[in-house]
Amino acid sequence: MRGDRALTERILNVLRPYGSNWSGTLGRGDLVIPQREIPRLIHEIMDAVHEENEAHQEAGDRELFEVLMAARRTASVQDAADLVRKHFLVLLR
Repeated sequence: MRGDRALTERILNVLRPYGSNWSGTLGRGDLVIPQREIPRLIHEIMDAVHEENEAHQEAGDRELFEVLMAARRTASVQDAADLVRKHFLVLLR
């Protein structure tokens, strides 16, 4: 999903400054986070997750009506489904 990639990239951007170089006993990909920075990092990661969740709120009646009316004017059912998927996150239950 596009949102997952955006959230992952945002969290990686928060953690990237703490990545280690190749020196010493640390290897590539190890994180070196000063203890005093941990609360700030946690808050930044939580903010990123909350903002991503807020972006995926339920659609209102007006939004749904407008997209469904536009979907009725498409040439095929596949085009209508693509239009709905483009505007909304469709979850299988």
